[in-house]
Amino acid sequence: MLRRSFPPLAALALSLAVSACGWTNDEGTIPVALVGTSGEMFQKGIRLAPAGQQLRGATVDGLVGFDAVGQVEPALADRWIVTDDGKSYIFRIREGTWPDGSDLTGESVRDALRRALRSLRGTSLGLDLAPVAEVRAMAGRVVEIRLSSPMPDLLQVLAQPELALFHKGRGSGLLKLERQGDLARLVPVPPEKRGQPAIEGWASGVRQLEVRALPAPQAIALFDEGGADVVLGGRVEYLPMADTGPLSRGTVRMDRVYGLFGLQVRAAQGFLAEPSRREAVAMAIDRDQLVKPFNVSGWQATTRVVAPDMPGDLGTNGERWQRLSVERRQAEAARRVGAWRAANGGAPVALTIALPEGPGADLIFATLEDDLAAAGITAKRTQLGDRKADLEMVDREARYAGASWFLNQFNCSLKLGLCSAAADARVKESLTAPDTASQAALLAEAEAELTAANVYIPFGAPLRWSLVRGAVKGFAPNIWGVHPLPALALAPR
Repeated sequence: MLRRSFPPLAALALSLAVSACGWTNDEGTIPVALVGTSGEMFQKGIRLAPAGQQLRGATVDGLVGFDAVGQVEPALADRWIVTDDGKSYIFRIREGTWPDGSDLTGESVRDALRRALRSLRGTSLGLDLAPVAEVRAMAGRVVEIRLSSPMPDLLQVLAQPELALFHKGRGSGLLKLERQGDLARLVPVPPEKRGQPAIEGWASGVRQLEVRALPAPQAIALFDEGGADVVLGGRVEYLPMADTGPLSRGTVRMDRVYGLFGLQVRAAQGFLAEPSRREAVAMAIDRDQLVKPFNVSGWQATTRVVAPDMPGDLGTNGERWQRLSVERRQAEAARRVGAWRAANGGAPVALTIALPEGPGADLIFATLEDDLAAAGITAKRTQLGDRKADLEMVDREARYAGASWFLNQFNCSLKLGLCSAAADARVKESLTAPDTASQAALLAEAEAELTAANVYIPFGAPLRWSLVRGAVKGFAPNIWGVHPLPALALAPR
Protein backbone atom coordinates (compact mmCIF):
# COMPACT_ATOMS: atom_id res chain seq x y z
CA MET A 1 0.00 0.00 0.00
CA LEU A 2 1.22 3.49 -0.76
CA ARG A 3 2.46 5.76 1.99
CA ARG A 4 2.00 9.46 1.42
CA SER A 5 4.22 11.29 3.92
CA PHE A 6 3.58 14.78 5.25
CA PRO A 7 5.98 17.50 4.08
CA PRO A 8 8.15 18.49 7.08
CA LEU A 9 6.38 21.80 7.71
CA ALA A 10 2.94 20.25 7.39
CA ALA A 11 3.91 17.48 9.80
CA LEU A 12 5.17 20.05 12.32
CA ALA A 13 1.95 22.08 12.04
CA LEU A 14 -0.15 19.00 12.61
CA SER A 15 2.00 17.98 15.56
CA LEU A 16 1.56 21.39 17.15
CA ALA A 17 -2.19 21.27 16.50
CA VAL A 18 -2.36 17.89 18.21
CA SER A 19 -0.37 19.15 21.20
CA ALA A 20 -2.62 22.18 21.47
CA CYS A 21 -5.62 19.92 21.94
CA GLY A 22 -4.39 19.06 25.44
CA TRP A 23 -5.57 15.51 24.88
CA THR A 24 -4.30 13.13 27.52
CA ASN A 25 -4.56 9.36 27.72
CA ASP A 26 -5.37 8.84 31.39
CA GLU A 27 -5.32 5.32 32.75
CA GLY A 28 -8.61 3.65 31.94
CA THR A 29 -9.45 6.12 29.16
CA ILE A 30 -9.21 5.36 25.44
CA PRO A 31 -8.66 8.30 23.06
CA VAL A 32 -10.56 7.85 19.79
CA ALA A 33 -10.48 9.98 16.64
CA LEU A 34 -13.38 9.97 14.19
CA VAL A 35 -12.74 11.14 10.66
CA GLY A 36 -14.95 14.19 10.25
CA THR A 37 -15.58 17.49 11.99
CA SER A 38 -16.81 18.48 15.43
CA GLY A 39 -19.95 19.92 13.89
CA GLU A 40 -20.69 16.58 12.22
CA MET A 41 -20.07 14.60 15.40
CA PHE A 42 -22.53 16.67 17.44
CA GLN A 43 -25.19 16.83 14.71
CA LYS A 44 -28.86 16.86 15.59
CA GLY A 45 -31.70 15.56 13.45
CA ILE A 46 -31.58 12.53 11.16
CA ARG A 47 -29.26 13.50 8.28
CA LEU A 48 -26.11 12.36 10.02
CA ALA A 49 -22.54 12.28 8.76
CA PRO A 50 -20.51 9.19 9.76
CA ALA A 51 -19.09 10.91 12.86
CA GLY A 52 -22.60 11.89 13.92
CA GLN A 53 -23.81 8.34 13.40
CA GLN A 54 -21.06 7.09 15.70
CA LEU A 55 -21.98 9.42 18.56
CA ARG A 56 -25.73 8.90 18.16
CA GLY A 57 -25.37 5.12 18.13
CA ALA A 58 -23.27 5.20 21.30
CA THR A 59 -25.47 7.49 23.36
CA VAL A 60 -29.07 6.83 22.25
CA ASP A 61 -30.60 3.35 21.97
CA GLY A 62 -33.04 2.17 19.36
CA LEU A 63 -35.04 -1.01 19.56
CA VAL A 64 -31.85 -2.89 18.65
CA GLY A 65 -28.21 -1.99 18.04
CA PHE A 66 -24.95 -3.40 16.71
CA ASP A 67 -22.26 -5.36 18.50
CA ALA A 68 -18.54 -5.22 17.70
CA VAL A 69 -18.79 -7.57 14.71
CA GLY A 70 -21.76 -5.77 13.17
CA GLN A 71 -24.44 -8.21 14.30
CA VAL A 72 -27.77 -7.03 15.68
CA GLU A 73 -28.04 -7.11 19.47
CA PRO A 74 -30.74 -6.12 21.99
CA ALA A 75 -31.11 -2.49 23.06
CA LEU A 76 -34.49 -1.13 24.20
CA ALA A 77 -35.95 -4.45 23.10
CA ASP A 78 -34.42 -7.41 24.93
CA ARG A 79 -35.96 -10.05 22.66
CA TRP A 80 -38.22 -10.42 19.62
CA ILE A 81 -39.96 -12.90 17.34
CA VAL A 82 -40.82 -12.87 13.64
CA THR A 83 -44.00 -14.48 12.35
CA ASP A 84 -43.77 -17.28 9.79
CA ASP A 85 -44.91 -15.07 6.91
CA GLY A 86 -42.19 -12.51 7.72
CA LYS A 87 -44.73 -9.69 7.90
CA SER A 88 -44.78 -9.10 11.65
CA TYR A 89 -41.96 -8.39 14.11
CA ILE A 90 -42.95 -8.46 17.79
CA PHE A 91 -40.57 -6.88 20.31
CA ARG A 92 -40.48 -7.27 24.09
CA ILE A 93 -39.24 -4.01 25.62
CA ARG A 94 -36.79 -4.36 28.50
CA GLU A 95 -37.58 -3.11 31.96
CA GLY A 96 -36.22 0.34 32.61
CA THR A 97 -36.89 4.04 32.33
CA TRP A 98 -36.47 6.95 29.94
CA PRO A 99 -34.05 9.75 30.91
CA ASP A 100 -36.90 11.69 32.59
CA GLY A 101 -37.59 8.75 34.90
CA SER A 102 -40.80 7.59 33.24
CA ASP A 103 -41.19 3.88 32.56
CA LEU A 104 -40.35 2.25 29.27
CA THR A 105 -43.74 1.09 28.03
CA GLY A 106 -45.07 -0.32 24.80
CA GLU A 107 -46.99 2.90 24.19
CA SER A 108 -44.03 5.23 24.79
CA VAL A 109 -41.72 3.16 22.59
CA ARG A 110 -44.38 2.91 19.90
CA ASP A 111 -44.78 6.69 19.88
CA ALA A 112 -41.01 7.21 19.75
CA LEU A 113 -40.68 4.79 16.83
CA ARG A 114 -43.52 6.44 14.93
CA ARG A 115 -41.79 9.82 15.33
CA ALA A 116 -38.52 8.36 14.06
CA LEU A 117 -40.22 6.86 11.02
CA ARG A 118 -41.95 10.15 10.20
CA SER A 119 -38.69 12.05 10.47
CA LEU A 120 -37.07 9.78 7.87
CA ARG A 121 -39.59 10.55 5.15
CA GLY A 122 -37.85 11.94 2.08
CA THR A 123 -34.58 10.11 2.80
CA SER A 124 -33.17 6.91 1.32
CA LEU A 125 -33.50 5.26 4.73
CA GLY A 126 -37.15 6.25 4.71
CA LEU A 127 -37.51 4.43 1.39
CA ASP A 128 -35.85 1.37 2.90
CA LEU A 129 -38.56 1.39 5.59
CA ALA A 130 -41.44 1.76 3.12
CA PRO A 131 -42.72 -1.79 3.85
CA VAL A 132 -43.57 -0.72 7.44
CA ALA A 133 -47.37 -0.54 7.40
CA GLU A 134 -48.16 -0.11 11.09
CA VAL A 135 -46.54 0.16 14.53
CA ARG A 136 -48.72 -1.04 17.40
CA ALA A 137 -48.39 -1.19 21.17
CA MET A 138 -49.63 -4.45 22.60
CA ALA A 139 -50.13 -5.62 26.19
CA GLY A 140 -47.47 -4.50 28.68
CA ARG A 141 -44.07 -3.76 27.17
CA VAL A 142 -44.71 -5.20 23.71
CA VAL A 143 -44.46 -3.42 20.35
CA GLU A 144 -45.40 -4.92 16.98
CA ILE A 145 -44.23 -3.75 13.56
CA ARG A 146 -46.45 -4.91 10.72
CA LEU A 147 -45.15 -4.98 7.15
CA SER A 148 -46.81 -4.83 3.75
CA SER A 149 -44.31 -7.38 2.44
CA PRO A 150 -41.54 -9.50 4.01
CA MET A 151 -38.45 -7.52 5.01
CA PRO A 152 -35.73 -9.94 6.16
CA ASP A 153 -33.36 -7.07 6.91
CA LEU A 154 -35.70 -5.05 9.12
CA LEU A 155 -33.61 -5.61 12.26
CA GLN A 156 -30.50 -4.42 10.43
CA VAL A 157 -32.30 -1.21 9.47
CA LEU A 158 -33.74 -0.66 12.95
CA ALA A 159 -30.19 -0.85 14.35
CA GLN A 160 -29.12 2.21 12.36
CA PRO A 161 -28.30 5.33 14.44
CA GLU A 162 -31.05 7.30 12.70
CA LEU A 163 -33.56 4.91 14.33
CA ALA A 164 -32.43 5.86 17.83
CA LEU A 165 -35.52 6.55 19.95
CA PHE A 166 -36.18 9.74 21.91
CA HIS A 167 -38.77 10.44 24.61
CA LYS A 168 -39.52 14.09 25.29
CA GLY A 169 -36.46 15.04 23.26
CA ARG A 170 -34.03 12.78 25.14
CA GLY A 171 -32.71 9.26 24.77
CA SER A 172 -30.23 7.08 26.58
CA GLY A 173 -27.66 4.52 25.53
CA LEU A 174 -24.80 2.42 26.81
CA LEU A 175 -22.60 5.53 27.03
CA LYS A 176 -23.40 8.93 28.52
CA LEU A 177 -22.15 12.03 26.70
CA GLU A 178 -20.25 14.68 28.64
CA ARG A 179 -19.33 17.36 26.12
CA GLN A 180 -16.27 19.49 26.74
CA GLY A 181 -15.97 21.87 23.80
CA ASP A 182 -15.04 19.77 20.78
CA LEU A 183 -14.33 16.75 22.96
CA ALA A 184 -16.95 14.08 23.61
CA ARG A 185 -16.24 12.25 26.83
CA LEU A 186 -18.27 9.04 26.79
CA VAL A 187 -18.87 7.41 30.15
CA PRO A 188 -20.31 3.86 30.45
CA VAL A 189 -23.71 3.83 32.16
CA PRO A 190 -24.08 1.30 35.01
CA PRO A 191 -26.78 -1.35 34.43
CA GLU A 192 -28.80 -0.20 37.43
CA LYS A 193 -28.98 3.29 35.92
CA ARG A 194 -30.60 1.72 32.86
CA GLY A 195 -33.25 -0.05 34.90
CA GLN A 196 -31.41 -3.36 34.86
CA PRO A 197 -29.96 -5.54 37.65
CA ALA A 198 -26.62 -4.40 39.08
CA ILE A 199 -23.56 -6.46 38.14
CA GLU A 200 -20.89 -7.06 40.75
CA GLY A 201 -17.50 -5.75 39.62
CA TRP A 202 -19.03 -4.03 36.59
CA ALA A 203 -16.90 -0.88 36.94
CA SER A 204 -13.63 -2.81 36.65
CA GLY A 205 -14.57 -3.97 33.17
CA VAL A 206 -15.37 -0.64 31.55
CA ARG A 207 -13.38 2.32 30.25
CA GLN A 208 -14.22 5.88 29.35
CA LEU A 209 -13.68 7.14 25.82
CA GLU A 210 -12.44 10.56 24.81
CA VAL A 211 -13.62 11.16 21.27
CA ARG A 212 -12.77 13.91 18.82
CA ALA A 213 -13.73 14.36 15.19
CA LEU A 214 -10.86 15.52 13.00
CA PRO A 215 -10.06 15.72 9.28
CA ALA A 216 -8.34 12.53 8.18
CA PRO A 217 -4.78 13.97 7.96
CA GLN A 218 -5.01 15.28 11.54
CA ALA A 219 -6.54 12.05 12.82
CA ILE A 220 -3.73 10.02 11.22
CA ALA A 221 -1.09 12.39 12.62
CA LEU A 222 -2.66 12.11 16.07
CA PHE A 223 -2.47 8.32 15.88
CA ASP A 224 1.15 8.43 14.72
CA GLU A 225 2.01 10.74 17.65
CA GLY A 226 0.40 8.35 20.13
CA GLY A 227 -2.46 10.74 20.91
CA ALA A 228 -5.15 8.32 19.73
CA ASP A 229 -5.47 4.58 20.07
CA VAL A 230 -8.17 4.27 17.42
CA VAL A 231 -9.09 6.15 14.24
CA LEU A 232 -12.49 5.30 12.77
CA GLY A 233 -14.15 6.33 9.51
CA GLY A 234 -11.28 6.16 7.02
CA ARG A 235 -12.28 6.34 3.36
CA VAL A 236 -10.54 5.92 0.03
CA GLU A 237 -9.47 9.56 -0.36
CA TYR A 238 -6.95 9.28 2.50
CA LEU A 239 -6.11 5.58 2.34
CA PRO A 240 -2.59 6.29 0.92
CA MET A 241 -1.74 8.17 4.11
CA ALA A 242 -2.48 5.18 6.35
CA ASP A 243 0.84 3.59 7.29
CA THR A 244 1.00 -0.20 7.05
CA GLY A 245 4.78 -0.47 7.31
CA PRO A 246 6.57 -2.75 9.79
CA LEU A 247 7.46 0.18 12.06
CA SER A 248 3.91 1.45 12.34
CA ARG A 249 2.67 1.91 15.90
CA GLY A 250 -0.66 0.40 14.94
CA THR A 251 -2.26 -1.43 12.08
CA VAL A 252 -4.62 -0.53 9.29
CA ARG A 253 -7.78 -2.59 9.52
CA MET A 254 -9.80 -2.89 6.32
CA ASP A 255 -13.53 -3.58 6.18
CA ARG A 256 -14.79 -5.54 3.17
CA VAL A 257 -18.10 -3.74 3.01
CA TYR A 258 -21.05 -3.84 0.65
CA GLY A 259 -22.06 -0.57 -0.93
CA LEU A 260 -21.73 1.89 -3.79
CA PHE A 261 -18.44 3.18 -5.16
CA GLY A 262 -18.69 4.85 -8.55
CA LEU A 263 -19.96 7.90 -10.42
CA GLN A 264 -23.52 9.18 -10.64
CA VAL A 265 -24.60 11.14 -13.70
CA ARG A 266 -25.93 14.47 -12.52
CA ALA A 267 -28.10 15.37 -15.53
CA ALA A 268 -28.99 14.21 -19.03
CA GLN A 269 -27.37 17.00 -20.99
CA GLY A 270 -24.71 17.44 -23.67
CA PHE A 271 -22.78 14.28 -24.41
CA LEU A 272 -24.50 12.58 -21.46
CA ALA A 273 -28.01 13.22 -22.78
CA GLU A 274 -28.39 9.70 -24.20
CA PRO A 275 -28.00 6.35 -22.37
CA SER A 276 -25.69 4.92 -25.04
CA ARG A 277 -23.24 7.80 -24.61
CA ARG A 278 -23.40 7.50 -20.80
CA GLU A 279 -22.61 3.84 -21.35
CA ALA A 280 -19.56 4.87 -23.38
CA VAL A 281 -18.13 6.60 -20.31
CA ALA A 282 -18.73 3.47 -18.22
CA MET A 283 -17.13 1.26 -20.87
CA ALA A 284 -13.93 3.31 -20.97
CA ILE A 285 -13.03 2.83 -17.30
CA ASP A 286 -10.53 0.15 -16.30
CA ARG A 287 -11.89 -0.70 -12.86
CA ASP A 288 -9.06 -2.98 -11.78
CA GLN A 289 -6.49 -0.31 -12.58
CA LEU A 290 -8.54 2.24 -10.67
CA VAL A 291 -7.90 0.55 -7.30
CA LYS A 292 -4.54 -1.07 -8.10
CA PRO A 293 -2.48 1.81 -6.59
CA PHE A 294 -4.02 1.11 -3.17
CA ASN A 295 -2.75 -2.48 -3.08
CA VAL A 296 -5.93 -3.78 -1.43
CA SER A 297 -6.18 -7.55 -1.67
CA GLY A 298 -9.51 -9.19 -2.43
CA TRP A 299 -11.22 -6.11 -3.85
CA GLN A 300 -13.61 -7.02 -6.66
CA ALA A 301 -14.60 -4.68 -9.45
CA THR A 302 -18.18 -4.75 -10.72
CA THR A 303 -20.23 -3.19 -13.50
CA ARG A 304 -23.50 -3.88 -11.66
CA VAL A 305 -25.60 -1.40 -9.72
CA VAL A 306 -26.49 -4.04 -7.11
CA ALA A 307 -23.58 -5.91 -5.53
CA PRO A 308 -23.40 -9.30 -7.29
CA ASP A 309 -23.55 -11.48 -4.16
CA MET A 310 -26.73 -10.11 -2.56
CA PRO A 311 -29.14 -12.64 -1.01
CA GLY A 312 -31.98 -13.49 -3.39
CA ASP A 313 -30.04 -12.46 -6.51
CA LEU A 314 -31.69 -14.29 -9.43
CA GLY A 315 -28.59 -14.02 -11.62
CA THR A 316 -30.50 -12.32 -14.43
CA ASN A 317 -28.33 -9.19 -14.27
CA GLY A 318 -24.75 -10.19 -14.98
CA GLU A 319 -21.53 -8.25 -15.40
CA ARG A 320 -21.44 -6.10 -18.52
CA TRP A 321 -19.11 -6.33 -21.51
CA GLN A 322 -17.46 -9.53 -20.25
CA ARG A 323 -16.30 -10.56 -23.72
CA LEU A 324 -14.63 -7.23 -24.45
CA SER A 325 -11.13 -6.30 -23.35
CA VAL A 326 -10.53 -2.86 -21.88
CA GLU A 327 -8.93 -1.80 -25.16
CA ARG A 328 -11.96 -2.88 -27.19
CA ARG A 329 -14.31 -1.17 -24.78
CA GLN A 330 -12.34 2.06 -25.01
CA ALA A 331 -12.32 1.78 -28.81
CA GLU A 332 -16.11 1.42 -28.86
CA ALA A 333 -16.42 4.37 -26.48
CA ALA A 334 -14.17 6.42 -28.78
CA ARG A 335 -16.40 5.52 -31.74
CA ARG A 336 -19.46 6.88 -29.92
CA VAL A 337 -17.56 10.01 -28.90
CA GLY A 338 -16.52 10.52 -32.52
CA ALA A 339 -20.08 10.10 -33.77
CA TRP A 340 -21.33 12.71 -31.31
CA ARG A 341 -18.58 15.16 -32.26
CA ALA A 342 -19.32 14.72 -35.97
CA ALA A 343 -22.98 15.50 -35.30
CA ASN A 344 -22.08 18.57 -33.23
CA GLY A 345 -19.63 20.40 -35.46
CA GLY A 346 -16.54 18.72 -34.02
CA ALA A 347 -17.13 20.06 -30.53
CA PRO A 348 -14.81 18.43 -27.95
CA VAL A 349 -16.22 16.23 -25.22
CA ALA A 350 -15.22 17.41 -21.76
CA LEU A 351 -16.75 16.08 -18.53
CA THR A 352 -16.40 17.57 -15.05
CA ILE A 353 -16.07 15.02 -12.24
CA ALA A 354 -16.77 15.97 -8.62
CA LEU A 355 -14.43 14.19 -6.20
CA PRO A 356 -13.41 14.64 -2.56
CA GLU A 357 -10.02 16.06 -1.65
CA GLY A 358 -7.14 13.80 -0.70
CA PRO A 359 -4.27 11.79 -2.19
CA GLY A 360 -6.49 8.75 -2.76
CA ALA A 361 -8.94 10.84 -4.76
CA ASP A 362 -5.96 12.23 -6.70
CA LEU A 363 -5.02 8.69 -7.72
CA ILE A 364 -8.58 7.87 -8.72
CA PHE A 365 -8.87 10.98 -10.86
CA ALA A 366 -5.53 10.29 -12.55
CA THR A 367 -6.77 6.86 -13.66
CA LEU A 368 -10.15 8.21 -14.76
CA GLU A 369 -8.43 10.98 -16.70
CA ASP A 370 -6.25 8.50 -18.60
CA ASP A 371 -9.11 6.07 -19.30
CA LEU A 372 -11.46 8.76 -20.57
CA ALA A 373 -8.69 10.30 -22.67
CA ALA A 374 -8.35 6.93 -24.43
CA ALA A 375 -11.98 7.35 -25.48
CA GLY A 376 -11.49 10.94 -26.63
CA ILE A 377 -12.99 12.54 -23.51
CA THR A 378 -11.30 15.29 -21.51
CA ALA A 379 -11.85 14.92 -17.77
CA LYS A 380 -11.87 17.95 -15.49
CA ARG A 381 -12.01 17.83 -11.71
CA THR A 382 -14.15 19.78 -9.28
CA GLN A 383 -15.11 19.48 -5.62
CA LEU A 384 -17.98 17.44 -4.20
CA GLY A 385 -21.19 19.41 -4.11
CA ASP A 386 -20.46 21.38 -7.27
CA ARG A 387 -23.87 21.49 -8.93
CA LYS A 388 -22.30 22.12 -12.32
CA ALA A 389 -20.45 18.78 -12.27
CA ASP A 390 -21.41 16.24 -14.92
CA LEU A 391 -20.46 13.27 -12.76
CA GLU A 392 -20.13 12.95 -8.98
CA MET A 393 -18.41 10.27 -6.95
CA VAL A 394 -20.68 8.08 -4.84
CA ASP A 395 -18.97 6.33 -1.91
CA ARG A 396 -21.54 4.83 0.43
CA GLU A 397 -21.61 1.64 2.50
CA ALA A 398 -24.81 -0.41 2.43
CA ARG A 399 -27.11 -0.39 5.45
CA TYR A 400 -28.25 -3.95 4.78
CA ALA A 401 -27.68 -6.80 2.31
CA GLY A 402 -30.61 -6.29 -0.03
CA ALA A 403 -31.07 -5.17 -3.63
CA SER A 404 -33.62 -2.58 -2.49
CA TRP A 405 -30.94 -0.61 -0.60
CA PHE A 406 -28.87 -0.15 -3.77
CA LEU A 407 -31.90 0.75 -5.88
CA ASN A 408 -33.30 3.19 -3.33
CA GLN A 409 -30.11 5.28 -3.48
CA PHE A 410 -31.12 6.40 -6.98
CA ASN A 411 -34.81 7.00 -6.35
CA CYS A 412 -36.03 10.04 -8.25
CA SER A 413 -37.64 11.51 -5.12
CA LEU A 414 -34.19 12.07 -3.58
CA LYS A 415 -33.18 14.40 -6.43
CA LEU A 416 -29.51 13.41 -6.18
CA GLY A 417 -28.94 13.13 -9.91
CA LEU A 418 -30.18 11.33 -12.99
CA CYS A 419 -32.65 8.55 -12.15
CA SER A 420 -35.10 6.07 -13.68
CA ALA A 421 -38.83 6.37 -13.03
CA ALA A 422 -39.28 2.87 -14.48
CA ALA A 423 -36.85 1.42 -11.93
CA ASP A 424 -38.63 3.25 -9.11
CA ALA A 425 -41.96 1.82 -10.27
CA ARG A 426 -40.64 -1.76 -10.09
CA VAL A 427 -39.26 -1.16 -6.58
CA LYS A 428 -42.63 0.24 -5.49
CA GLU A 429 -44.39 -2.83 -6.88
CA SER A 430 -42.06 -5.05 -4.85
CA LEU A 431 -43.44 -3.54 -1.63
CA THR A 432 -46.70 -5.43 -2.10
CA ALA A 433 -45.30 -8.58 -3.71
CA PRO A 434 -47.08 -11.71 -2.42
CA ASP A 435 -43.85 -13.62 -1.71
CA THR A 436 -40.06 -13.26 -1.69
CA ALA A 437 -39.66 -14.85 -5.14
CA SER A 438 -41.96 -12.27 -6.75
CA GLN A 439 -40.23 -9.53 -4.80
CA ALA A 440 -36.80 -10.63 -6.04
CA ALA A 441 -38.03 -10.72 -9.64
CA LEU A 442 -39.36 -7.17 -9.44
CA LEU A 443 -36.11 -5.91 -7.89
CA ALA A 444 -34.12 -7.63 -10.64
CA GLU A 445 -36.29 -5.84 -13.21
CA ALA A 446 -35.63 -2.56 -11.42
CA GLU A 447 -31.88 -3.13 -11.59
CA ALA A 448 -32.16 -3.91 -15.30
CA GLU A 449 -34.05 -0.64 -15.88
CA LEU A 450 -31.47 1.36 -13.92
CA THR A 451 -28.62 -0.36 -15.77
CA ALA A 452 -30.16 0.36 -19.17
CA ALA A 453 -30.60 4.02 -18.21
CA ASN A 454 -26.88 4.24 -17.36
CA VAL A 455 -27.45 6.78 -14.60
CA TYR A 456 -24.69 5.28 -12.43
CA ILE A 457 -21.20 4.05 -13.33
CA PRO A 458 -20.17 1.39 -10.79
CA PHE A 459 -16.53 0.71 -9.85
CA GLY A 460 -16.91 -1.89 -7.08
CA ALA A 461 -17.25 -2.01 -3.31
CA PRO A 462 -16.27 1.00 -1.14
CA LEU A 463 -12.91 0.98 0.62
CA ARG A 464 -13.11 1.49 4.40
CA TRP A 465 -10.25 1.48 6.89
CA SER A 466 -9.50 2.18 10.54
CA LEU A 467 -6.32 2.56 12.56
CA VAL A 468 -6.30 0.41 15.68
CA ARG A 469 -3.46 0.00 18.15
CA GLY A 470 -2.70 -3.60 19.04
CA ALA A 471 -3.70 -3.35 22.70
CA VAL A 472 -7.23 -2.14 21.91
CA LYS A 473 -10.04 -4.64 22.43
CA GLY A 474 -13.59 -4.46 21.15
CA PHE A 475 -12.79 -3.73 17.49
CA ALA A 476 -13.57 -6.20 14.68
CA PRO A 477 -13.62 -5.66 10.90
CA ASN A 478 -17.01 -6.51 9.41
CA ILE A 479 -19.03 -6.27 6.20
CA TRP A 480 -20.98 -3.23 7.41
CA GLY A 481 -18.01 -1.12 8.47
CA VAL A 482 -19.80 -0.72 11.82
CA HIS A 483 -17.54 -0.15 14.84
CA PRO A 484 -19.71 0.78 17.84
CA LEU A 485 -18.01 2.92 20.44
CA PRO A 486 -19.62 1.00 23.36
CA ALA A 487 -17.72 -2.11 22.22
CA LEU A 488 -14.46 -0.22 22.80
CA ALA A 489 -15.61 1.02 26.21
CA LEU A 490 -16.94 -2.24 27.61
CA ALA A 491 -13.74 -4.19 28.09
CA PRO A 492 -13.98 -7.95 27.41
CA ARG A 493 -13.54 -10.03 30.54
